[in-house]
Amino acid sequence: MRELKIFSGRANLDLTTKICKHLHLEPAKITLGKFPDGENYCKLDEDVRGRDVFLVQPTSPPVNDNLFELLVMIDCCKRASAERITAVIPYFGYARQDRKDEGRVPITAKLVANVIARAGADRVLTMDLHAAQIQGFFDVPVDHLYAAPVLNDHFLARGLKDEEIVVVSPDEGSIKRAVGHGKRLGGALAIVDKRRTSATEVRQSTIIGGPVEGKVALLFDDMISTAGSICGAARLVHQAGAKEIHIACTHGILCGPAIERLREAPIDSIIVTDSIPLPAEKQLPNMVQLSVAPLLAEAIKRIHHDQSISELFRER
Repeated sequence: MRELKIFSGRANLDLTTKICKHLHLEPAKITLGKFPDGENYCKLDEDVRGRDVFLVQPTSPPVNDNLFELLVMIDCCKRASAERITAVIPYFGYARQDRKDEGRVPITAKLVANVIARAGADRVLTMDLHAAQIQGFFDVPVDHLYAAPVLNDHFLARGLKDEEIVVVSPDEGSIKRAVGHGKRLGGALAIVDKRRTSATEVRQSTIIGGPVEGKVALLFDDMISTAGSICGAARLVHQAGAKEIHIACTHGILCGPAIERLREAPIDSIIVTDSIPLPAEKQLPNMVQLSVAPLLAEAIKRIHHDQSISELFRER
């Protein structure tokens, strides 16, 4: 591991510290800041010439600041003659606009992928992309991790039986994710029919599959942003007679009215990972944060030693 260097942007310092702890390394020293006019400043305080460099920076809110800081870090390492630069992006922002679903709109996910590659990243390590096809937007190799094993292990530890569980997909787009969790956790499968009425509003009206009544409902999604979709699904499941409702996601963005919605919804527990920092003002009594640092650390070690990443998810 002597030639490995892990630097952290300012978006999630705690996660980088945990990753380095698992690898028995110290985070590499870097100075980040802003000039008085708001321009980003970066200086590597360690030699990276000929080294395998990993830059940990989720592009979570404030998205533009964190994204540009990542680009500056990449350029800094490239000009300092790093042998290989891997952008470790636990949460990839700008992922919602992954296609032209109407006229005269951009495909921003492709734009951001282009910019990261052109800045000098040799490969990307990310987790639970909002749309899996975004991997193909990059012109460099992408290692796509899944937090499902971390979330599944949390529920398996509760000792729930197959006949108690119903795994609920909060919308049609999350069916594949729900099926994957169902294979590991057991139980029935249900799907909430969601219709989007605007960019910020959705309507849920029907549950397909089940049964839900008297069951422990587990709702999985890749992210919770304003919490409109997941809370609407939770209410529908509650009305259908579920005895417990637990929601789990990889990325707890929790912006806008999310916290108020989650507080008022009939939810027994909210499970998020630390791919994005969870400040005190966004924490609720029924919220649990799980760490994906061991998963990211193992992936970084495997990339460094040119080993398989897919082996991480065999039989999990």
